[in-house]
Amino acid sequence: MPFATINGLRLVYDVRGQGIPVLWIHGFPLGRWLWDPQVHALADIARSIAVDLRGFGGSSAPEGPYTMETYAADLRGLLDTLGVDRVVLAGLSMGGYVAFAFYAAYPERVRALILADTRHQADTPEARANRYALIERIRAEGTPVAVEAFLPRLFGATTQQERPELVETLRRKMLTNPAAGLIGALQAMAERPDRTELLPSIQVPTLVIVGEEDAVAPPDLARQMAEGIPRARLVVIPRAGHLANVEAPEAFNEAVRAFLRELEA
Repeated sequence: MPFATINGLRLVYDVRGQGIPVLWIHGFPLGRWLWDPQVHALADIARSIAVDLRGFGGSSAPEGPYTMETYAADLRGLLDTLGVDRVVLAGLSMGGYVAFAFYAAYPERVRALILADTRHQADTPEARANRYALIERIRAEGTPVAVEAFLPRLFGATTQQERPELVETLRRKMLTNPAAGLIGALQAMAERPDRTELLPSIQVPTLVIVGEEDAVAPPDLARQMAEGIPRARLVVIPRAGHLANVEAPEAFNEAVRAFLRELEA
Protein backbone atom coordinates (compact mmCIF):
# COMPACT_ATOMS: atom_id res chain seq x y z
CA MET A 1 0.00 0.00 0.00
CA PRO A 2 1.97 3.05 -1.21
CA PHE A 3 2.07 6.05 1.09
CA ALA A 4 3.81 9.40 1.32
CA THR A 5 4.67 11.51 4.33
CA ILE A 6 3.04 14.88 3.72
CA ASN A 7 2.83 17.68 6.28
CA GLY A 8 3.95 15.21 8.93
CA LEU A 9 1.18 12.73 8.08
CA ARG A 10 0.97 9.40 6.30
CA LEU A 11 -1.19 9.68 3.17
CA VAL A 12 -2.08 6.40 1.48
CA TYR A 13 -2.65 6.48 -2.27
CA ASP A 14 -2.86 4.35 -5.41
CA VAL A 15 -1.54 5.19 -8.87
CA ARG A 16 -2.75 3.28 -11.92
CA GLY A 17 -2.90 3.76 -15.67
CA GLN A 18 -1.28 6.10 -18.14
CA GLY A 19 -2.29 9.33 -19.80
CA ILE A 20 -3.67 12.54 -18.33
CA PRO A 21 -3.01 12.76 -14.57
CA VAL A 22 -6.30 12.69 -12.65
CA LEU A 23 -6.41 13.20 -8.88
CA TRP A 24 -9.57 11.58 -7.47
CA ILE A 25 -10.89 13.04 -4.18
CA HIS A 26 -13.46 10.99 -2.29
CA GLY A 27 -16.41 12.18 -0.24
CA PHE A 28 -17.68 11.50 3.28
CA PRO A 29 -17.56 8.95 4.91
CA LEU A 30 -15.74 7.14 2.10
CA GLY A 31 -12.18 6.45 0.93
CA ARG A 32 -9.98 6.07 -2.12
CA TRP A 33 -11.77 2.79 -2.90
CA LEU A 34 -14.75 4.89 -4.01
CA TRP A 35 -12.98 5.48 -7.32
CA ASP A 36 -12.13 1.85 -8.17
CA PRO A 37 -14.65 1.76 -11.06
CA GLN A 38 -12.97 4.80 -12.64
CA VAL A 39 -9.35 3.92 -11.88
CA HIS A 40 -9.68 0.53 -13.60
CA ALA A 41 -11.95 1.46 -16.51
CA LEU A 42 -10.00 4.59 -17.48
CA ALA A 43 -6.50 3.16 -17.12
CA ASP A 44 -5.85 3.53 -20.85
CA ILE A 45 -6.48 7.29 -20.88
CA ALA A 46 -5.82 8.48 -17.31
CA ARG A 47 -2.96 8.22 -14.86
CA SER A 48 -5.25 7.97 -11.84
CA ILE A 49 -4.11 9.02 -8.39
CA ALA A 50 -6.64 7.99 -5.73
CA VAL A 51 -5.85 9.06 -2.17
CA ASP A 52 -7.26 8.55 1.29
CA LEU A 53 -7.64 12.07 2.68
CA ARG A 54 -6.25 12.68 6.15
CA GLY A 55 -8.50 10.95 8.65
CA PHE A 56 -9.79 8.32 6.21
CA GLY A 57 -8.81 4.77 5.28
CA GLY A 58 -5.14 4.03 5.78
CA SER A 59 -4.04 7.65 6.12
CA SER A 60 -3.17 9.27 9.45
CA ALA A 61 -6.10 10.50 11.52
CA PRO A 62 -4.85 13.27 13.79
CA GLU A 63 -7.19 15.19 16.04
CA GLY A 64 -8.79 18.17 14.30
CA PRO A 65 -9.76 20.71 13.49
CA TYR A 66 -9.46 20.06 9.76
CA THR A 67 -10.35 22.51 6.99
CA MET A 68 -10.84 22.20 3.26
CA GLU A 69 -7.65 24.21 2.88
CA THR A 70 -5.83 21.63 5.03
CA TYR A 71 -6.93 18.82 2.74
CA ALA A 72 -5.92 20.89 -0.31
CA ALA A 73 -2.44 21.52 1.11
CA ASP A 74 -2.03 17.78 1.73
CA LEU A 75 -2.94 17.04 -1.88
CA ARG A 76 -0.54 19.65 -3.21
CA GLY A 77 2.19 18.01 -1.14
CA LEU A 78 1.31 14.60 -2.58
CA LEU A 79 1.48 15.92 -6.14
CA ASP A 80 4.88 17.46 -5.37
CA THR A 81 6.11 14.13 -4.01
CA LEU A 82 4.87 12.30 -7.09
CA GLY A 83 6.41 14.90 -9.42
CA VAL A 84 3.04 15.80 -10.96
CA ASP A 85 2.68 19.42 -12.03
CA ARG A 86 -0.89 19.85 -13.30
CA VAL A 87 -3.83 17.50 -12.86
CA VAL A 88 -7.45 17.03 -13.65
CA LEU A 89 -8.96 17.44 -10.21
CA ALA A 90 -12.00 15.20 -9.65
CA GLY A 91 -14.01 15.48 -6.44
CA LEU A 92 -17.29 13.94 -5.33
CA SER A 93 -19.45 15.52 -2.61
CA MET A 94 -16.97 16.61 0.11
CA GLY A 95 -14.26 15.92 -2.47
CA GLY A 96 -15.80 18.72 -4.52
CA TYR A 97 -15.45 21.08 -1.56
CA VAL A 98 -11.77 20.13 -1.41
CA ALA A 99 -11.44 20.67 -5.17
CA PHE A 100 -12.82 24.20 -4.81
CA ALA A 101 -10.34 24.92 -2.01
CA PHE A 102 -7.49 23.49 -4.10
CA TYR A 103 -8.40 25.58 -7.15
CA ALA A 104 -8.74 28.72 -5.04
CA ALA A 105 -5.26 28.22 -3.57
CA TYR A 106 -3.33 26.59 -6.44
CA PRO A 107 -5.08 27.32 -9.76
CA GLU A 108 -1.83 26.87 -11.66
CA ARG A 109 -1.82 23.17 -10.68
CA VAL A 110 -5.28 22.45 -12.15
CA ARG A 111 -5.69 21.47 -15.79
CA ALA A 112 -9.42 20.78 -15.53
CA LEU A 113 -12.12 20.03 -12.95
CA ILE A 114 -14.62 17.22 -12.53
CA LEU A 115 -17.23 18.13 -9.91
CA ALA A 116 -19.49 15.20 -9.10
CA ASP A 117 -22.57 15.26 -6.87
CA THR A 118 -21.36 18.31 -4.97
CA ARG A 119 -22.42 21.89 -4.28
CA HIS A 120 -20.80 25.31 -4.18
CA GLN A 121 -22.81 26.83 -1.33
CA ALA A 122 -21.84 26.76 2.34
CA ASP A 123 -23.96 24.92 4.89
CA THR A 124 -27.20 26.45 6.03
CA PRO A 125 -27.36 27.15 9.78
CA GLU A 126 -29.54 24.06 10.19
CA ALA A 127 -27.13 21.81 8.28
CA ARG A 128 -24.20 23.19 10.25
CA ALA A 129 -25.96 22.51 13.55
CA ASN A 130 -26.76 18.96 12.41
CA ARG A 131 -23.08 18.30 11.67
CA TYR A 132 -22.03 19.42 15.15
CA ALA A 133 -24.78 17.29 16.69
CA LEU A 134 -23.47 14.28 14.77
CA ILE A 135 -19.94 15.05 15.99
CA GLU A 136 -21.12 14.71 19.58
CA ARG A 137 -22.78 11.40 18.79
CA ILE A 138 -19.60 10.08 17.14
CA ARG A 139 -17.58 11.08 20.18
CA ALA A 140 -19.95 9.08 22.34
CA GLU A 141 -20.65 6.09 20.09
CA GLY A 142 -17.99 5.92 17.37
CA THR A 143 -17.84 5.54 13.59
CA PRO A 144 -21.03 3.46 13.06
CA VAL A 145 -23.17 6.45 14.05
CA ALA A 146 -21.84 8.49 11.14
CA VAL A 147 -22.22 5.63 8.66
CA GLU A 148 -25.82 4.92 9.62
CA ALA A 149 -26.67 8.63 9.53
CA PHE A 150 -25.32 9.12 6.01
CA LEU A 151 -25.98 5.76 4.35
CA PRO A 152 -29.67 6.28 3.43
CA ARG A 153 -28.88 9.59 1.74
CA LEU A 154 -25.95 8.38 -0.35
CA PHE A 155 -27.82 6.09 -2.75
CA GLY A 156 -30.66 6.74 -5.15
CA ALA A 157 -33.98 4.92 -4.86
CA THR A 158 -33.12 2.70 -7.84
CA THR A 159 -29.90 1.46 -6.24
CA GLN A 160 -31.52 0.87 -2.86
CA GLN A 161 -34.29 -1.18 -4.45
CA GLU A 162 -32.32 -3.09 -7.08
CA ARG A 163 -28.77 -3.36 -5.67
CA PRO A 164 -28.90 -3.79 -1.89
CA GLU A 165 -25.67 -5.77 -2.04
CA LEU A 166 -23.82 -2.66 -3.30
CA VAL A 167 -25.21 -0.61 -0.42
CA GLU A 168 -24.05 -3.26 2.08
CA THR A 169 -20.57 -3.57 0.52
CA LEU A 170 -19.97 0.15 0.74
CA ARG A 171 -21.40 0.26 4.25
CA ARG A 172 -18.77 -2.24 5.43
CA LYS A 173 -16.01 -0.17 3.83
CA MET A 174 -17.25 3.06 5.42
CA LEU A 175 -17.07 1.44 8.86
CA THR A 176 -13.28 1.13 8.56
CA ASN A 177 -12.81 4.91 8.85
CA PRO A 178 -11.53 6.19 12.22
CA ALA A 179 -13.83 8.34 14.32
CA ALA A 180 -11.26 11.13 14.68
CA GLY A 181 -11.13 11.58 10.91
CA LEU A 182 -14.91 11.69 10.58
CA ILE A 183 -15.13 14.32 13.31
CA GLY A 184 -12.45 16.40 11.60
CA ALA A 185 -14.23 16.13 8.25
CA LEU A 186 -17.59 17.13 9.70
CA GLN A 187 -15.96 20.21 11.24
CA ALA A 188 -14.34 21.05 7.92
CA MET A 189 -17.65 20.75 6.07
CA ALA A 190 -19.54 22.79 8.66
CA GLU A 191 -17.03 25.64 8.44
CA ARG A 192 -16.34 25.60 4.71
CA PRO A 193 -16.80 28.91 2.85
CA ASP A 194 -19.40 29.61 0.22
CA ARG A 195 -17.85 29.32 -3.25
CA THR A 196 -20.45 31.19 -5.29
CA GLU A 197 -18.05 34.06 -6.02
CA LEU A 198 -15.34 31.60 -7.07
CA LEU A 199 -17.40 30.05 -9.87
CA PRO A 200 -17.02 32.78 -12.54
CA SER A 201 -13.26 32.90 -11.92
CA ILE A 202 -12.76 29.22 -12.78
CA GLN A 203 -11.02 29.34 -16.14
CA VAL A 204 -10.37 25.64 -16.79
CA PRO A 205 -12.65 23.15 -18.58
CA THR A 206 -15.09 21.76 -16.04
CA LEU A 207 -17.34 18.71 -16.09
CA VAL A 208 -20.23 18.77 -13.62
CA ILE A 209 -21.82 15.35 -13.07
CA VAL A 210 -24.86 14.58 -10.96
CA GLY A 211 -27.06 11.57 -10.33
CA GLU A 212 -30.64 12.09 -11.44
CA GLU A 213 -31.83 10.77 -8.06
CA ASP A 214 -29.32 12.68 -5.92
CA ALA A 215 -31.24 14.12 -2.96
CA VAL A 216 -28.14 15.59 -1.26
CA ALA A 217 -26.87 17.73 -4.16
CA PRO A 218 -29.76 17.55 -6.63
CA PRO A 219 -29.62 18.16 -10.38
CA ASP A 220 -31.12 21.67 -10.17
CA LEU A 221 -28.29 22.71 -7.90
CA ALA A 222 -25.70 21.09 -10.17
CA ARG A 223 -27.20 22.95 -13.13
CA GLN A 224 -26.90 26.22 -11.25
CA MET A 225 -23.26 25.46 -10.48
CA ALA A 226 -22.48 24.56 -14.09
CA GLU A 227 -24.12 27.74 -15.35
CA GLY A 228 -21.91 29.77 -13.03
CA ILE A 229 -18.63 28.33 -14.38
CA PRO A 230 -17.66 29.79 -17.78
CA ARG A 231 -16.30 26.57 -19.36
CA ALA A 232 -18.54 24.01 -17.66
CA ARG A 233 -20.86 21.36 -19.02
CA LEU A 234 -23.44 19.33 -17.11
CA VAL A 235 -24.09 15.61 -17.37
CA VAL A 236 -27.04 14.06 -15.49
CA ILE A 237 -26.69 10.32 -14.82
CA PRO A 238 -30.00 8.40 -14.92
CA ARG A 239 -30.90 5.88 -12.19
CA ALA A 240 -28.18 7.14 -9.84
CA GLY A 241 -28.10 9.04 -6.56
CA HIS A 242 -25.34 10.80 -4.64
CA LEU A 243 -22.70 8.17 -5.50
CA ALA A 244 -23.27 8.27 -9.24
CA ASN A 245 -19.80 6.94 -10.02
CA VAL A 246 -20.51 3.57 -8.34
CA GLU A 247 -24.27 3.42 -8.92
CA ALA A 248 -23.96 3.92 -12.69
CA PRO A 249 -20.25 3.49 -13.46
CA GLU A 250 -20.64 2.91 -17.20
CA ALA A 251 -22.49 6.19 -17.79
CA PHE A 252 -20.18 8.06 -15.41
CA ASN A 253 -17.06 6.68 -17.08
CA GLU A 254 -18.40 7.46 -20.54
CA ALA A 255 -18.84 11.11 -19.57
CA VAL A 256 -15.37 11.31 -18.04
CA ARG A 257 -13.72 9.55 -20.98
CA ALA A 258 -15.28 11.98 -23.46
CA PHE A 259 -14.12 14.89 -21.31
CA LEU A 260 -10.55 13.57 -21.11
CA ARG A 261 -10.44 12.96 -24.86
CA GLU A 262 -11.34 16.58 -25.49
CA LEU A 263 -8.53 17.66 -23.15
CA GLU A 264 -6.09 15.45 -25.09
CA ALA A 265 -7.19 17.06 -28.34
